[in-house]
Amino acid sequence: MTRPDRRVAAGALALGGFVAVAGLVARRRTDALDLATTRYVQRVWPERLDGVMAVASWPGFPPQSRVLPPAITCAWWMSGRRRAAAFQGMAWGGAFLSTVTKFFVRRPRPSPAEVRVVAARLDGTSFPSGHVLAYTAFYGFLVRLLGIHVRPVRLRRLLQAALLTLLGLVGLSRVQRGHHWASDVLASYLLGVAYVAWLACLYDRFRESHREAEARRTAVLNRP
Repeated sequence: MTRPDRRVAAGALALGGFVAVAGLVARRRTDALDLATTRYVQRVWPERLDGVMAVASWPGFPPQSRVLPPAITCAWWMSGRRRAAAFQGMAWGGAFLSTVTKFFVRRPRPSPAEVRVVAARLDGTSFPSGHVLAYTAFYGFLVRLLGIHVRPVRLRRLLQAALLTLLGLVGLSRVQRGHHWASDVLASYLLGVAYVAWLACLYDRFRESHREAEARRTAVLNRP
């Protein structure tokens, strides 16, 4: 199986996992486990760590959630990576996926009567987590682009490690702060991974087509 085929398969598997979790949530099969998980996370990661969790969630709240993605997309464009900028903009579509899914599922958020809920500006319903889905789609694809286009190895690895740490922490933060259930977070990671996998596959195909076109053009110019 080629690398693009593996990505398509991974995306399909992740999407299947999302559908399975969504089905369980719709039938309220995850309620007891979600409640137990939130209480456990809040016990293990107590209130004194709220600062770390707040930092992890900060990029996902407006106005920064509406400024950072277009700023990063523009940075790719200004650097001359027009294709990367276009696909990075498409990666921002994870936020739209979240909005559409919330409209259909309409799951209530955790209640202060059940778990600790940190006060915040929360819009919409609980399933899926908009933070996690948007982060996974946008910053997950950014990790891929950095791997392709950033040449200094140390800088590339540093940036990728920072983004992957953020991706890991944001899911934990949404549960620790009582803003989402664990199944909301899991479903968001799965849908985000599916989106990134297919987007990365499409991006690589465009790059390969461009290289082949350039090779043909060069061959024609060099023909005696």
